[in-house]
Amino acid sequence: MNESQQVTAEDRTFLRRCVDLAREALTAGDEPFGSLLVDEHGTVRFEDRNRVKDGDATRHPEFEIARWAAENLSPQERRTSVVYTSGEHCPMCSAAHAWVGLGRIVYASSSQQLVAWRRSWGFGAGPVAALPVNAVAPGVPVAGPEPSLADEVRALHARMLGAAG
Repeated sequence: MNESQQVTAEDRTFLRRCVDLAREALTAGDEPFGSLLVDEHGTVRFEDRNRVKDGDATRHPEFEIARWAAENLSPQERRTSVVYTSGEHCPMCSAAHAWVGLGRIVYASSSQQLVAWRRSWGFGAGPVAALPVNAVAPGVPVAGPEPSLADEVRALHARMLGAAG
């Protein structure tokens, strides 16, 4: 398993956009998750937000990033890219990330945090085990969570569930 890396000031700028995309998803009636794919030069190549409200629970932004990258980037470009996301990848997205050969993942909030928040509000963890990225994809470097964004991400999830944040 990889040891978690530090979140940098540049990372926080990209994570801010992910949280904004998560807010956009929530405003559109979706679950609050947003993600970016950034190339080795710091250019955002693709961004998306959750789109599961219509019944396809696989429409996570991290999964969409993996699909887009497989179709549009060379293996080298994929390896040197970074995926930024408001919440740590679920096992499905971690697997897609690894199979496509994407690089580092940086997340604002961890799966462990999300499970703890949900439980504190009286909700279950969800239908899939909340495994850390490296339990599914041990070769992927990760950084996160980012404490400066935790309260904001927590509030988005509270709002989605109608819980007292």
